[in-house]
Amino acid sequence: MTDSSGTPPNPLLVSRNYFTFAQPPNEMILDCGYRLGPITLAYETLGELNAEGSNAILILHAFSGDSHVAGYLHENDDRPGWWDNMVGPGKPVDTNQYFVICSNILGGCSGSTGPSSINPETGRPYGLGFPMVTIKDMVRAQKHLIDHLGINKLMSLIGGSVGGMQVLRWCADYPEMIASAIPLATTTRHSAQAIAFNEVARQAIMADPNWNNGDYYSGPGPVHGLAVARMIGHVTYLSDEAMRDKFGRRLHRSSLSFDFTGDFQVESYLHHQGKKFVTRFDANSLLYITKAADYFDLERGNGSLLINETLADVSFLVISFSSDWLYPTYQSKDIVSSLKKNGSDVSFCEIEAQWGHDAFLLPNKRLNGLISGFLDRVYHEHCL
Repeated sequence: MTDSSGTPPNPLLVSRNYFTFAQPPNEMILDCGYRLGPITLAYETLGELNAEGSNAILILHAFSGDSHVAGYLHENDDRPGWWDNMVGPGKPVDTNQYFVICSNILGGCSGSTGPSSINPETGRPYGLGFPMVTIKDMVRAQKHLIDHLGINKLMSLIGGSVGGMQVLRWCADYPEMIASAIPLATTTRHSAQAIAFNEVARQAIMADPNWNNGDYYSGPGPVHGLAVARMIGHVTYLSDEAMRDKFGRRLHRSSLSFDFTGDFQVESYLHHQGKKFVTRFDANSLLYITKAADYFDLERGNGSLLINETLADVSFLVISFSSDWLYPTYQSKDIVSSLKKNGSDVSFCEIEAQWGHDAFLLPNKRLNGLISGFLDRVYHEHCL
């Protein structure tokens, strides 16, 4: 039951925290060779860390997500966290039992250091002066946060999409700190198709005359280009079946307009998503994060999942969704195959779901049961 604002009568209230590190001259060295500092990460926590510090779960968000994973930021907040159906008291990730952490990624725009942040050397936003970051850099920054919180070992890592890439990167780089991991709807590296969609989105932003080579923070900004980029993204997040069921060829007005204002409900939906997105996300952050996702490749170079015997001590639950054509099930099966070569304890499930890539974010009894059951097993094996 909710009130007229959409907020439950006794909402779970959370607060956003900030951790700053890498103060000069101890900047963090990025994969590109740049020394970045100071760095701030915005993060939120739910639940209580037990005396042994053994019940911590780190949740990694997808590319346009943030640290606000569940609950409400204030009593009149009408927008719960992006995974509120999964995380909270009595929910599959039960904050009565687990201590949950979620941080906004490096390069983001929701409180963490990114291209919209002030460059201390110039007193102006970084813009394209911000260095290129990788998934490995994002995880390296998160490691500083986890150390700051005094956690020596994470009971579990959970993340979908780009969040799943971070889960896998954590496992490759810090396996000794992890008891279990749940990568959802993700991959060890982008396909040519995924890179292509990201490049079209980036070009939509950079073609906007208000982008101004990334230096737009004192002006209107590339609002149109960012909206188009989001529209492109939404097409990849849904499936043909989902779009057919949700929209079909239904009109959003009584008759055809015979102009280019948009006649179909699917057009109206995409325009709405684009307009909504530009009010909360920075265009440069989209450029940087999508590029980091394109660079991600755990099948090449050091840190591969293919040869990492330390992962034999980590339990995995790998989940894909039948209608996800952005990161299809065969890519999750490749993850499972690699992990089994390391002797890891791996469970795998493809969930039948019609909603495409976004299915991992939506309420699903099968997903709830898998995650709650897996976490309960890990908790009893490692925390009791």
